Amino acid sequence: MTWQDYLRLLELRGDAGGVRMTYLDGELEIMTPSLSHEQLKKRLTRLLEAWSEEAGVDLEGAGSWTLRDEWKKRGLEPDECYFVGTRASEEERPDIAVEVVWTHGGIDKLAVYAGLGVQEVWWWQDGRLSFRALRSESYETIPRSELLPALDSELIDRLMVTEATQAQAVRDLRAAMRSRPPD
Repeated sequence: MTWQDYLRLLELRGDAGGVRMTYLDGELEIMTPSLSHEQLKKRLTRLLEAWSEEAGVDLEGAGSWTLRDEWKKRGLEPDECYFVGTRASEEERPDIAVEVVWTHGGIDKLAVYAGLGVQEVWWWQDGRLSFRALRSESYETIPRSELLPALDSELIDRLMVTEATQAQAVRDLRAAMRSRPPD
């Protein structure tokens, strides 16, 4: 598939949600997220946003905004993406992209993200949040976010797999953060 074909499909789809497209060097992958995937993504993003409020960290969400670069022949929509602080322009890339891995597609999303210059990619997979940082042209797995080093990923992991509702998980996160002594 050519880059122009990819752009035409994006135009046909418009801003309607539901269908996610990933493009890398002539290969196109089309996926439709399941309810289970979307519920996990929503829980994770609610927890991250509540954490940022409690921690006093400015985290600017940009949703599943289509990131693309014609020259590098790459494009995709993350499950969620964030700027740490504020964004300066439409051309900027988000600092963090979040992916909830439910099924495995054929395209290497990390290669797409690397070509787009996203600093960190966070993966929720198999009951655990993991972090990858861009180093030159590829990602290295890191033990914690370098952009948000105070984030307690073990707390997030526990609250992601609890039987509680999303709202209760957020309340539990806030309570846990408020009960901890300051650093």
